[in-house]
Amino acid sequence: MTSPLFPVFADLRGRTVLVVGGGMVALRKAGALLEAGARVRVGAPELAPALAAWADEGRIEHLPGHFVEGWLDQAWLAIAATDDAAVNRRVAEAGEARRVWVNVVDDVEASSFHVPARVVRGPVQIAISSGGVPMLSRHLRETLETQLDESLGALAHLLSRERGRIRRRYRELAARRRFFDRVLSGPIPSLLRQGRNDEAQRAFATALDDHGPAASQTGSVALVGAGPGDPGLLTLRGLRVLNEADVILHDRLVSPQVLQLARRDAELIDVGKPLAGTVSPANHHSTQERIHALMLEHARAGKRVVRLKGGDPFVFGRGGEELEVLRDHDIAFEVVPGITAALACGAYAGIPLTHREHAQSLRLVTAHLKDANDGLDWRALAQEKQTLAVYMGVSGLDVLRDKLIEHGRAASTPFALIENGSRPEQRVVTGTLAELAERAQAHRVQSPALLIVGEVAALAARLHWFGDEPLTQLPTPAESYAVAA
Repeated sequence: MTSPLFPVFADLRGRTVLVVGGGMVALRKAGALLEAGARVRVGAPELAPALAAWADEGRIEHLPGHFVEGWLDQAWLAIAATDDAAVNRRVAEAGEARRVWVNVVDDVEASSFHVPARVVRGPVQIAISSGGVPMLSRHLRETLETQLDESLGALAHLLSRERGRIRRRYRELAARRRFFDRVLSGPIPSLLRQGRNDEAQRAFATALDDHGPAASQTGSVALVGAGPGDPGLLTLRGLRVLNEADVILHDRLVSPQVLQLARRDAELIDVGKPLAGTVSPANHHSTQERIHALMLEHARAGKRVVRLKGGDPFVFGRGGEELEVLRDHDIAFEVVPGITAALACGAYAGIPLTHREHAQSLRLVTAHLKDANDGLDWRALAQEKQTLAVYMGVSGLDVLRDKLIEHGRAASTPFALIENGSRPEQRVVTGTLAELAERAQAHRVQSPALLIVGEVAALAARLHWFGDEPLTQLPTPAESYAVAA
């Protein structure tokens, strides 16, 4: 069994490193070495244009011609990056004779040191070695990239600046360790991520003077948009927050696949509201009050709470109301936007929401349309050359159609009704505005569904790419029975 490598971070500032080769691989290696402060020599008969420019600027030294052992004079490290295996081996052998560490690109056996895959967050570097399996290192790096926030670099800079004060304030190692536990689990990382650097500095000063086991027992709440259902559409920040959450309060529309991305030991609480029309307004209000109470209860218990909402929390959700409650009770919070249903459903149905030839504006609308005095500006909504994205499930489609036609929208205007947008079971029903309600009923469209009205909806027939083709005809009796079953 091969012995494991000994991990080392080398200080190359002002030290000479030789790169043999003048192509794109050599360019990448030279760039990383310059970033580390090395004095870079590049030996090759010819240089790639970027390397040649660096040589002209004096950033690197060019050693023209073919490799000779003298190139290794004064070198601390060398990298063989030519496309000739024999030349690369000669560099490795010469380095071995001179006790110069040599990395031969894509040749594990010939290398006396390996260049690891890296995850970089400012001064923080995580190096990954997989024993000579670069694809595994790449996979691990990509995984860590999703989990480590960019603010980690800002946190490292802050702690580095304050290292002396920390050591003077906490001379004993155990006390110093407890201090770091408070800082890393407290509000400072979140403040830095939000760009609130002055507040982070003040919070650090408070933590530095604190003698107790924790500066605060109050937790925090992250309001996170889960997107329309496809877990691949969850944002990178959303994924990170889910993996940090102690408690997740989730809506009915959050897909099981998204919930599976959460930390395994997180407490999941379903706070979804019943479908429109199945619950009284009083009960609906009561459900929202319960959500507020749960957020406060768990945050006050010192937990990291995620309020996970389908789509985007600020588009026809009650995200604003929930933040007001948190602000009123002095609970720290952040907002992670999600991909809203109109964007996702349109994209997954092949429908551009705006198009130079068909629609120069977009309106997002929600209405249950049971009240004749709904307050909507129907004349504006009925204008041509615009797209309506209606967040209303499937209720009130007959009223919507009648109102739009009454206020000037042509009965021949195309529509697309997208059920379970972005999910494997997505269905798209298309037709004209005049037959909207009848087609939805014939195909038994169920919530969650989003309606797109406008000339762009006709493009679904040509541009669809996800799931089955759009349903453009009324179903046969046999098909209607199958859908109902």
